[in-house]
Amino acid sequence: MEDDPSHLAKPEAPNAMEAEPVVDEEEGDPETESNSLNEPLLKRNGALSTSPLALVGAAVSHIESLDYEINENDLFKHDWRSRSRVQVLQYVFLKWLLAFLVGLLTGLVATVINLAIENISGYKLLAVVGFIREERYLSGLVFFTGINFLLTLSAALLCVFFAPTAAGPGIPEIKAYLNGVNTPNMFGATTLLVKIVGSIGAVSAGLDLGKEGPLVHIATCIASLLAQGGPDNYRLKWRWLRYFNNDRDRRDIITCGSSSGVCAAFRAPVGGVLFALEEVATWWRSALLWRTFCSTAVVVVVLRAFVEICSSGKCGLFGAGGLIIFDVSDVKVSYHAMDLIPVIIIGIIGGLLGSLYNHLLHKVLRLYSLINQKGKLHKLLLALGVSLFTSVCQYCLPFLAQCRPCDPSFREACPTNDRAGNFKQFNCPAGHYNDLATLLLTTNDDSVRNIFSSHTSSEFHHTSILIFFALYCILGLITFGIAVPSGLFLPIILMGSGYGRLLGKLMGPYTNLDQGLYAVLGAASLMSGSMRMTVSVCVIFLELTNNLLLLPITMIVLLIAKTVGDSFNLSIYEIILELKDLPFLDANPEPWMRNLTVGELADAKPPVVTLSGIEKVSRIVDVLKNTNHNAFPIVDEDVLVPGTVSTCATELHGLILRAHLLQALKKKWFQTEKRRAAEWEAREKFNWVELSERKLKIEQVAVTHQEMEMYVDLHPLTNTTPYTVVESMSVAKAMVLFRQVGLRHMLIVPKYQGAGVPAIVGILTRQDLRAYNILTAFPHLPTHNHQQKHN
Repeated sequence: MEDDPSHLAKPEAPNAMEAEPVVDEEEGDPETESNSLNEPLLKRNGALSTSPLALVGAAVSHIESLDYEINENDLFKHDWRSRSRVQVLQYVFLKWLLAFLVGLLTGLVATVINLAIENISGYKLLAVVGFIREERYLSGLVFFTGINFLLTLSAALLCVFFAPTAAGPGIPEIKAYLNGVNTPNMFGATTLLVKIVGSIGAVSAGLDLGKEGPLVHIATCIASLLAQGGPDNYRLKWRWLRYFNNDRDRRDIITCGSSSGVCAAFRAPVGGVLFALEEVATWWRSALLWRTFCSTAVVVVVLRAFVEICSSGKCGLFGAGGLIIFDVSDVKVSYHAMDLIPVIIIGIIGGLLGSLYNHLLHKVLRLYSLINQKGKLHKLLLALGVSLFTSVCQYCLPFLAQCRPCDPSFREACPTNDRAGNFKQFNCPAGHYNDLATLLLTTNDDSVRNIFSSHTSSEFHHTSILIFFALYCILGLITFGIAVPSGLFLPIILMGSGYGRLLGKLMGPYTNLDQGLYAVLGAASLMSGSMRMTVSVCVIFLELTNNLLLLPITMIVLLIAKTVGDSFNLSIYEIILELKDLPFLDANPEPWMRNLTVGELADAKPPVVTLSGIEKVSRIVDVLKNTNHNAFPIVDEDVLVPGTVSTCATELHGLILRAHLLQALKKKWFQTEKRRAAEWEAREKFNWVELSERKLKIEQVAVTHQEMEMYVDLHPLTNTTPYTVVESMSVAKAMVLFRQVGLRHMLIVPKYQGAGVPAIVGILTRQDLRAYNILTAFPHLPTHNHQQKHN
């Protein structure tokens, strides 16, 4: 369990974990020149409190950070220098091959999920239509709720008993992982299978959730399994896979998976890449941009191929739908300056409703966490209760709507009973249709297509749209958080399209915009108001509508909605990260962090634990047993300074990982005398693949009493180029470096050099840089800084 790697931990208190913080260095808070280490800003109130416990899925787990930094010890340097040109080309080729395979498998899995959902839902709804046609309304209700109940039960059972981490969308955990947090069991084979089967069951049950979030999680599971050669218990040991046996390369491949998942959900390759860049990825570079684009391009090709195959009726009830949610590409957009007024109104409403939705969902998720803590039975009952409520509402509410006569000008057959259609007959006589049944008694994807339909200004009555909007506001709040795979995109789209279409009806006489476009803009505004995404959502809508004329008004809506939403609360994914207590480091430091130095932060921690370059085995064993730290500074005393005759210098040789210390003990890298080993001796004893393993624990290593008196040369295993900062650096600036470089440990060196001055002051990890933990040790910091700013 991951904690700050350089300080002795008190036995009764868990240590801090490591990760990467994010900060905007341009934020200009004044920093007083009198802030020195000799005159601390504050008197701290207790030690820096950190806890490695976090809620992942439905289980409390110890959280560790990931080693994204390259560990440049002697063995790595030799391995890197000894690589031939062929091996380098092989490494590059395999990266592209994995990106291709991620896209290919994601496209295939997405197709299977779509086919299964469309056919299960389709046959279920056809049977319900048969009951209604025979006026056996009660039998139809029992059948409809019963099938949905069983489908929800199957999904919930899998999540509760086999893979709790498969519940929910998985995107917050992916975001945390790419930020540097090792979220346990999130990318395993069991999670992948449960996510696939569970999302099919949950979406087919008609719950107010989508397959978009689960598809992102599924794609990242595929990427992770490919990178590590399969599940943990059946991992392939192929030689070429050793190149990817590190957190850094796996991070890149999982980023490709996240973009592929969004592309599979919306068939928007560029939108998928931008989603990964804007929402989930903490680090980005041009090479990763190309590989994510390669993955999404493959996904689009696979989906397009299956759409062509299924359009001829070879996929059962799956026709032209399922893979495209938004289809308003046939709308000819024309607008004038006055049309910007309703567009601005939609943006403001989206921001207000998005922030309100986030606030209420936060309260609901807190309530659900209390219910889920009572046991697995309560989780099942909660999911089944939501399913029953949803089914009853979807079946019964259409009876409240009045039957509307079919207009001869309708371009589609009216009324319709079978498959998709905008004019469901439901309980109406011949020549009439039920507009509310068109929106409720259908699949979620068809419901979105229907309300997005263009040239249908008189199709839906305003009362029906109001009922639709109110129902999905309620369902959107109570459905997310139950123990089934679920996505947030679809509930938000349904709610946003509802108020967008309603506003379109009200503004009809005063605007040139089609009501279907109002629904699209409403969905976009609520997504931006809740998720706070702009660029990726804009491009996704642009790719799906295939209409460049929508770009200006869509951009205006998204910018306004995000601005309004940001003035009230955090985005929905950030709220979920806080609820799960995942130590995610945000991109912006708190203003008061400018007035606190890393040296003062180090003073609030226990003393740093250091090791010598040639250390006694007993000392290493004692340190490993009595601390949970994951790295230790290596400090050598009485070192000869090159170019001088002085042998009194102290050298900070570098940083050694806990895992490498354990490997040294396991491999019996012992010497009877205190000497530095030759470089070839270390290469014979260790290889880079073994040093990549992280699962070994001190309890699994046996050391005899005789071996305790021997020595270990730690120099070949030490990272000689750790990132260091001077103790006078502000915490805000340190956070910028920590996040941008992707660190797990940051060493603090003294400002002054001289006799009696230690080579290292302390070490910072992810938990040390979290605002809550800092304020625990410095509770008066905000008040102090507030007064300082105004003096």
